[in-house]
Amino acid sequence: MKRSTRTVTALAATTAATLAVAGAASATAYSATHPNRFGHTEVRAGIPSHTPRFVVSSPEWKGGKVPAAGYANVFGCSGANHAPTVRWSGAPASTRSYAVSLFDPDAPTGSGFWHLMTWDIPASTTTLAGATPAGAVSGPNDAGATGYLGPCPPAGDGVHHYVLRVVALDVPSLGLPATSTPAVASFSMAMSGHIVGTAELTATARR
Repeated sequence: MKRSTRTVTALAATTAATLAVAGAASATAYSATHPNRFGHTEVRAGIPSHTPRFVVSSPEWKGGKVPAAGYANVFGCSGANHAPTVRWSGAPASTRSYAVSLFDPDAPTGSGFWHLMTWDIPASTTTLAGATPAGAVSGPNDAGATGYLGPCPPAGDGVHHYVLRVVALDVPSLGLPATSTPAVASFSMAMSGHIVGTAELTATARR
């Protein structure tokens, strides 16, 4: 049975209104749980949803919060910029290298903020503690410096979530120059089809 143009139009209007209300409710709910003075933009993970998971831990992040020593010593923060020790286990047998990153999806940039990106970590390595392993590449963070840059969320902003991620790859090298940005390195991993596993740990920070 065919519906009249008027009926279809009414249904479309009702659906649009419902979606608008749902969207407003979602935005209100987010604002209530993430109070800050900036808008919020979702950032895609870059990891396929079906990717096998393994385990990552950090002794400094056991409490679920970035310790004071881990904060940056720039941008108005006075931390020690101490990178967390990262340990992982249970990666797939097909792993031939790893990449380790630290990303803040809550940074008020519209694209998050990369605090660390290291790739071509040998498959025999299961700990990252300060020095870059032989053969690995420590790329620039989003501040343009090489290696780790600690959190320094805007003063008075909501809670920021810092995602520490280890990605297992089935190739020994991504073949990228050391000057590659974290976004380029992540895009290369996501588009290459070489991701065979991932592990994540999240800690929060707020000023």
